[in-house]
Amino acid sequence: MVDRKVLGYLVLQAKGMPQDIRISPDGKTFYVADMMADGVYAIDGDAFKKTGFIKTGVGTHGLYPSRDGSKLYIANRGSNLVHGPRHGKGSVSVLDFASRKVVATWPIPGGGSPDMGNVSADGKTLWLSGRFDDEVYAIDTSTGAVKPIAVGMEPHGLTVWPQPGRYSLGHTGNMR
Repeated sequence: MVDRKVLGYLVLQAKGMPQDIRISPDGKTFYVADMMADGVYAIDGDAFKKTGFIKTGVGTHGLYPSRDGSKLYIANRGSNLVHGPRHGKGSVSVLDFASRKVVATWPIPGGGSPDMGNVSADGKTLWLSGRFDDEVYAIDTSTGAVKPIAVGMEPHGLTVWPQPGRYSLGHTGNMR
């Protein structure tokens, strides 16, 4: 950062499409969503190397930590295409940070395209845009129950306030 130079590159997959990144609560592991690989890469930040891959769902796109820092909600858009079809195999995977395992998968009933969003201040609702289905999803974080809400054409991300942190660093929910 001092010299404002790129010091290295990490190739995750030859034809990958990284979408979102979040750091684990202990600050040691970065998780990178890859829309073409249908999962999340685990990256050791200190060693700057890939340490694992976790398969989640088709079109892995957005990453959102739970408010208590125990889980990572992973939006799977249901398509590997930039402009995907309606009613795809969209879902949300729930990763347990401690075990690095998917502990639940919540499909969007009737198909959908969960994309980007955030967790409510009380941690009870995961709000995600339904990019290809002109919907927004309100997902109960304790049960995975999905309430679709019809909105305008191709919503791409939601911001939920208040956010933890003080400054926005871009994308949906990157705060410090």
